[in-house]
Amino acid sequence: MDNNRNDRNNDNRNEDGMSDKVVTIKRVTKVVKGGRNMRFSALVVVGDSNGRVGVGLGKATEIPEAIRKGREDAAKHLVNVALDENGSVSHDFIGKFGGASILLKRAPEGTGIIAGGPARVVCELAGIRNIRTKSLGSNNKQNVVLATIDALSQIRSPEDVARLRGKSVEQIRA
Repeated sequence: MDNNRNDRNNDNRNEDGMSDKVVTIKRVTKVVKGGRNMRFSALVVVGDSNGRVGVGLGKATEIPEAIRKGREDAAKHLVNVALDENGSVSHDFIGKFGGASILLKRAPEGTGIIAGGPARVVCELAGIRNIRTKSLGSNNKQNVVLATIDALSQIRSPEDVARLRGKSVEQIRA
């Protein structure tokens, strides 16, 4: 087996420093007058492992083209993630998208990433090193990934919360 081969589950480093992983590839069909139109849908997550992550959906008649479109879509929709000194999120949060909900819980150093498949990919590419997650509701991969992105985009750093409340960081953490 060739080690230089790019599997769809391996991450690829682009020239702009972003990695991408394909979460899922689905074959979708549309029934038309002349028969069935076959296309492929690719869900791609892009991140720099330093607090920026995005997700995109690409659709095309060929798999590589769908992945390329998904990668471009994900790069357009990057969100910033507030990480703490342990490489975890600064507070617990529940993200929702469609029927899927995901609980992100902060974790101490050494915990690692405790997450299911779709949420794990997002956390790894966001640069999170320690987190506990629980997927609630639907287990649809696309909805779980989008719920994770929703949760990560709404997490605030203690500095942001202190500035909004007009207090010091020490008063917020107490």
